[in-house]
Amino acid sequence: MIKENLAYVENEIQRACQNCGRAREDVTLIAVSKTKPVSDLREAYDLGIRVFGENKVQELVDKYEALPKDIRWHMIGHLQRNKVKYIIDKVDLIHSVDSVRLAETIEKEAAKRNIVVNVLLEVNVAREESKFGLMPEELDDFTARISGFTHIRVKGLMTIAPFVENAEENRPIFERLRKLSVDIKGENVDNNTVCILSMGMTNDYCVAVEEGATMIRVGTGIFGARDYTLSGEVH
Repeated sequence: MIKENLAYVENEIQRACQNCGRAREDVTLIAVSKTKPVSDLREAYDLGIRVFGENKVQELVDKYEALPKDIRWHMIGHLQRNKVKYIIDKVDLIHSVDSVRLAETIEKEAAKRNIVVNVLLEVNVAREESKFGLMPEELDDFTARISGFTHIRVKGLMTIAPFVENAEENRPIFERLRKLSVDIKGENVDNNTVCILSMGMTNDYCVAVEEGATMIRVGTGIFGARDYTLSGEVH
């Protein structure tokens, strides 16, 4: 199933790239593997996937230890400050920086290890009360407040769009994030090298690609539906 699903997703990405005149290599596919067993990840790995996204720290750490070390792990879920230390040296990118206090913790833990951590700023473009993230109007102040952090590199922006039946409804959300990224890039902040737009999931990644996504997060579309009862989560 994973092989067939990946082939379908790949074809859809290529089609979306053609629709907007972009090169396929400009878009990174992140296989969102939360709640999925290591065996599923190994199958995806054997099919060429090297970028995996996890929502929970413990699950990421366990899979990091069990799988090949050339995998690039992305922390895409809400990150609690007291758990930063467990993944700081294991992840290629943290997608979900949404507060100065979290950024301060990442800066502190990265300094201890003498590393620079790549992060994205999570923006709640749709202003959903159930979602984490900075409001669009908070971005300028936020980037200014963390501009002196030398162990964090702001690589771009991330958003989680609403779940909709018609992906076109999320096009304005993705368009707005792209415009915000252009604004931030123009500020020339020292630790800011905005080039990544992480947006689009299983139900709307084609529209996200057409609106400039450089990373898309696809889970169900690759691994199939999740059984959250196994993780004790309620969704």
